[in-house]
Amino acid sequence: MGAAVLLKQFESILGAPLDWQSRPEPERAPTGIAELDSATGGLPRGALTEIVGPASSGRTSLLLSLLATATARQEACALVDAEDAFSPHSAADAGVQLARLLWVRCGHSAEQALRAADLLIQGGGFGLVILDLGDTPPAIARRISLTSWFRLRRAVEHTPTVLLSLARQSNAKTCATLQLECARERTLWSGTPHSSRLLRAIAARATSTDRSKTCSPVFTAKAL
Repeated sequence: MGAAVLLKQFESILGAPLDWQSRPEPERAPTGIAELDSATGGLPRGALTEIVGPASSGRTSLLLSLLATATARQEACALVDAEDAFSPHSAADAGVQLARLLWVRCGHSAEQALRAADLLIQGGGFGLVILDLGDTPPAIARRISLTSWFRLRRAVEHTPTVLLSLARQSNAKTCATLQLECARERTLWSGTPHSSRLLRAIAARATSTDRSKTCSPVFTAKAL
């Protein structure tokens, strides 16, 4: 019996068409940035999200906003820091409640960071798990196999955890449900060109690619 015939029989019995490919819309966690929440609905739980962009593109400011928002709603968070780049003082200034954050330092090892993220997801109990490869050289980050990313995606499925990867370039590819690409638009200074000038902010743009919604909204924000 062919698959098409079998499908018609099931639909006849149930009295409604069947969609074998449909999946429930994942719950979304707010980011703390109104423009981004309006465009994407927030970060999907039980899925992998990538934030990619070069240095000074706004990715770190976006990361701190996510941590501040998650800890403010009293969620336990974990930051797997591959290159010891995290600054607790900057995070506290951005509103992150450090008492709700587990900081895992991996001694400049992307492989150790990947294993640590896997263990944290398997252990459960975290609303947000971040794998920070932002300062890892792209050539090293690309050595992480797609199989490893697929294993992380499968581990976080059916959990309330937001899994977030931060890197200069996309590494998870199709394993990521949502991708946010950050890019610097302009630098904002105070003072005049002939006097002392102080950096006030960086205007950054983030473009999202949501595989569950097939859309690409854009927002612009100022990052310190």
